[in-house]
Amino acid sequence: MVLVVGCGSSELSEQLYDVGYKHITNIDISETVVTHMTQRNAERRPGLAFHQVDATQTPYEDASYQAALDKATLDAVASEEEGTLARNMLTEVGRVLKVGGRYVCVTLAQESVIKLVVDHFVQLGWAVRLHCLQEETGPDEDSFALPVFVLVCTKFRQPMPMPILEMCLGEDGAPVRHTQVSELLSAVKEHQAYFVLRKRLRTGTDASSNLSLTLCHAKTGLPRYTLTIQDSLPGAKVPRPNQFAIFIVPQGSETAWLYSSTEGRRQLAASANFRRLVIVAMHRNQEYKDMQAVQSELSPMVMDLAPPGMPANHQVPFLSVGGDLGWREEVSRGVSQLSGEFIVENVKGEDGELYRRLVFMSNAALVQSESRLVSSNTVSSQKKKNKKKSKATAAPVTSSSPLSVDSGFLCCAHHEVMVAGLALLGLGLPKNKDVPVSVLLVGLGGGGLPQFLRDFVPSVTVEVVELDPDVLEVAKTWFGFQPDDRLTVTLGDGLERICALEKEGGRLFDAIMFDVDNKDSTLGMSCPPAAFVETPILQKVSSLLTPRGLFILNLACRDSALRKSVLERVNGVFPTILSQKIDEEINEVLLCSCGDKETSDSILPSLNQAAKNLQSALNSNRIEPNRRPHIDIAELLKNLKVA
Repeated sequence: MVLVVGCGSSELSEQLYDVGYKHITNIDISETVVTHMTQRNAERRPGLAFHQVDATQTPYEDASYQAALDKATLDAVASEEEGTLARNMLTEVGRVLKVGGRYVCVTLAQESVIKLVVDHFVQLGWAVRLHCLQEETGPDEDSFALPVFVLVCTKFRQPMPMPILEMCLGEDGAPVRHTQVSELLSAVKEHQAYFVLRKRLRTGTDASSNLSLTLCHAKTGLPRYTLTIQDSLPGAKVPRPNQFAIFIVPQGSETAWLYSSTEGRRQLAASANFRRLVIVAMHRNQEYKDMQAVQSELSPMVMDLAPPGMPANHQVPFLSVGGDLGWREEVSRGVSQLSGEFIVENVKGEDGELYRRLVFMSNAALVQSESRLVSSNTVSSQKKKNKKKSKATAAPVTSSSPLSVDSGFLCCAHHEVMVAGLALLGLGLPKNKDVPVSVLLVGLGGGGLPQFLRDFVPSVTVEVVELDPDVLEVAKTWFGFQPDDRLTVTLGDGLERICALEKEGGRLFDAIMFDVDNKDSTLGMSCPPAAFVETPILQKVSSLLTPRGLFILNLACRDSALRKSVLERVNGVFPTILSQKIDEEINEVLLCSCGDKETSDSILPSLNQAAKNLQSALNSNRIEPNRRPHIDIAELLKNLKVA
């Protein structure tokens, strides 16, 4: 026995009757509809019953039906009387269904509607399953953008102690179990957003849209792939066969400028020269067998993202760097009381070298710290041979080899510029050969910058201020950070340390460096926190510098108005500011001095010689003969400008 709720003039009941379901009762509140449907089926389907009945008050006995079908009636009544009509209808459906009976509802699953019905049946202890129906062919301009869902609620004899909430993709898709109603509702919204995106992609192209979506693992629900769609620029001369391609980003390279920034992806798409390029990034904590397995996994849904007008039988190429998936290995995971969950991982760069990274999962797209790794065996061999200028090829570095951090290699371009800025101190001049250099650095990270300073800058002493003790332990354990009498660490707040040093008096620094990230993602400045560039703090920094001293600031600010404000405040304390923009990044390094305001004509001509002096000093001050500074001071400073 089947009850069709709100039958209208739909052919659903007629089609069911024709395939063998003879015991169907159709109800509708409209007398006109009931009369019309009765007359239409009187001869061909004499057993098909149509009754004028209010679905909230039916005359039928309890537990008299095995199924109740609803084709959009719930959608129609859910908005009336603040959902009261819908709740009354669902209560009546529950009354007339037998134990084991099912309420089957075809719905567009608007958020208010689906929440109402799911909450209703979960409270009754019923099982709830949603099927998201997929079109057999790709959407065209005339197709409906939103997906259609079929909700199936099953009545149990005894209410279930824990909710049974499932989502299936398609009619036969394996169900994904959810533990909370909110999770199920989120899954519905994700499918709806995907269908809207798919519709948009199949009906037009837009090089500026920067659309992306994340595909999750079918069983775990964890993110597995992030797909970013990049269309060619208007007017681009794209060969006719080059309609569509998929580019697989090597594991460990997803944070690179070419793949993570809008400008980089446009450059990648222009280089590939396809009408549409889908850039695929693979997530951490997921296993990927090989390129062929990834292609097989992604191929079934590739055509959903194809540009409009592309033939259905078009072969879609998969592109990559070097033909492999790259390599990533998690070596440690922990939780910082201050910064949350973090991981330390080894990755293989596109240059074939191994790198170690610190990543905080609160911003997994950002590499907090990075160091290049070298084989400890190779280092030992080089020590024995002591070939000062040997260019022999080193043994290949693998994850199974004993690894150590190359302290002479700075992975971050802004760290290189911060070191190069010390040329303004006159380092390398004969008169300054044995003059001590004192540096205060706020922000440790993996410790690469302070270790480079200690290992290569002559007569330097470095004090690092780090807020997070867990970061210090990570630096020591995984990044080879080794404090000593020339490299000390003060645990605490950087601002408090500056205030304390000013209050104590007597101690001055040749350089004070701010390299600290901003945890407040709502501000358009990711480095430093806003409090570090307030005028009172800048004044305290100025008071702690020697007459030749430099304030060196790593500034990363997307907000142009905020950047202007910061520069005005810094310039109010430091008359001369030199700025070096970092290629392919938002970072810029400010080199600030307290002396009289100088111009480009007075500073830049002598800068080349100062760069050579510092380069010579760094090269001759190695702690170990086999370790050399991989840095070109003159190249780093050649585009320096007065801000």
